Amino acid sequence: MLQILRQQLHFTSTMPTTAQLKKAVIISEKLDALHAELAALLGGSSGPTKTAKEPKTPKAKKTKRVMSPEAREKIAAAQRKRWAKSKKADKKEAVKKAAPKA
Repeated sequence: MLQILRQQLHFTSTMPTTAQLKKAVIISEKLDALHAELAALLGGSSGPTKTAKEPKTPKAKKTKRVMSPEAREKIAAAQRKRWAKSKKADKKEAVKKAAPKA
C-alpha cells in the first residue's frame, strides 16, 4: 500500500491529507481481507496476507551422513565387479574385430 502511495506522491506535488491517508488504509485492509478470502476459496495463496502468516521455526541442522567401512567396501566391490565386466566385454569386442582380418 505504501508503494502505491509513494508512486502517487511521485506524480503529484501535493501531500495527501489525513483523510486521504485514512481512506487509503481502509481500502488496503479491505483488499487484504479480499485476498485472504480468495485464497481460502481457491485453496491456495493469492499473495501475501497478514492473516496467513505462520510462525517461523528454525530448521534443524543437517548432520553429515556417515557410511560404515563395511558398506563402503561393499560399494567398492560392486564397482570393481562392474569395471571387470566392462573390461572383459571390451577385450571380447577387440578379439572379434581382430579375428576377421586373419
